[in-house]
Amino acid sequence: MREGSLEAPTRHALGWQEPEFYNEHSLNHELERVFDICHGCRRCVSLCDAFPTLFDLVDQSTTMEVDGVAKEDYAKVVDQCFMCDLCYQTKCPYVPPHEWAVDFPHLMLRAKAVQFKKGERKLSHKLLSNTKIQGAVASLPVVAGIINSANQNTTLRKVLEKTLDIDHRAHLPEFHADTLRRREKNHAPAPVEVKAAGPTAGRAALFTTCYCNVNTPDIAQDLIKVFEHNGIPVRLTAKEECCGMPKLEQGDLKTVDKYRKTNIPELVRLIDEGWDIVAAIPSCVLMFKQELPLMFPHDADVQKVKRAIFDPFEYLLHRHKAGLLNTEFKQELGKVAWHVPCHQRVQNIGPKTRDVLALVPGTEIEIVERCSGHDGTYGVRAGTYDRSQKIARPVISRVQKMAADYLVSDCPMAATQIADGLELKHGETNPLTLLRKAYGI
Repeated sequence: MREGSLEAPTRHALGWQEPEFYNEHSLNHELERVFDICHGCRRCVSLCDAFPTLFDLVDQSTTMEVDGVAKEDYAKVVDQCFMCDLCYQTKCPYVPPHEWAVDFPHLMLRAKAVQFKKGERKLSHKLLSNTKIQGAVASLPVVAGIINSANQNTTLRKVLEKTLDIDHRAHLPEFHADTLRRREKNHAPAPVEVKAAGPTAGRAALFTTCYCNVNTPDIAQDLIKVFEHNGIPVRLTAKEECCGMPKLEQGDLKTVDKYRKTNIPELVRLIDEGWDIVAAIPSCVLMFKQELPLMFPHDADVQKVKRAIFDPFEYLLHRHKAGLLNTEFKQELGKVAWHVPCHQRVQNIGPKTRDVLALVPGTEIEIVERCSGHDGTYGVRAGTYDRSQKIARPVISRVQKMAADYLVSDCPMAATQIADGLELKHGETNPLTLLRKAYGI
């Protein structure tokens, strides 16, 4: 049996619509098979707590092998996986096309889907992953202010911990009544000559994402300003639902499919009209680039969106390679600590954010390629907050030693998670915000 694989990793379709996917006996058999491989390897012990949890269960069993672990304890491993994909992307030597075909994150997804179908996922987790309801309620005038104030109140936060399983110590994002869509409702694409570059058409439709629309509208506005400063007309999608990533992570695949039925036709319409698709949140880009195509491998429209959606810095670097990027920067950035989000790394696009920011004179980029431990709900839930902080500590320590002028992450939640453990000169920010600053616009 060969050790590892020299071939490029590949992923198989999820098969979530097949009855066998939800067969609990079959699932447990596959969990035992993969857990046994992981137990004999243990390369991933430094990643999320799924692996230490598994190895502790094995080591404390009567046989000190996976066959000594009770099947009902498998859920303890599943609950610690937040599907960052780092094990698949950076550690596991047995991913397809290796004959053992280990895809740990998607096996955990299958287990979560079985749990969800059986009604075993907590109601609080379902509510936390429902960005549609959160955004609709929390962005109402007056309501946004009340929620933001409540989030700073220790007593109310402890009530929230008991009712919604949100740890009272967790940093919660601010909600904006003045959402991105309200701010940009009259925005029209800049009337400039459209120039294609590489695989990009030269004009971009912005999938606003729930988070940018309600929590961080400034980041999306920075994207619009930077793109238009580079001669790229930008428009918003006419309508959109959540990308589906929060529901995917809960195993609620039917709701993911429901969102797909709204998003994909709208994005395909825009693509057919000559627009590329961009989004400022890496998880949302990944959803359209990887997860939906693996859920719907034979859907031509899903595959079309996969080919036409871009990370913002991936898009800008295509412009630079074609000689179309504006490199007339007005301000140096000094030393920048750039945290690379897991869901950006797994897109296999390389360090495009670094490559663009490094074009700014007087700028030094220090890279941190390690999970922040946040992953949306995992970093705020009472049951996982402490574990999330444990995962974040090495990242915080590394950034602290860098003594950088700026801390940035393409994932605003990761940036906040890291910054909460630091005293920063300028506070955490987003690379798009920093690029806009460098341009002086």
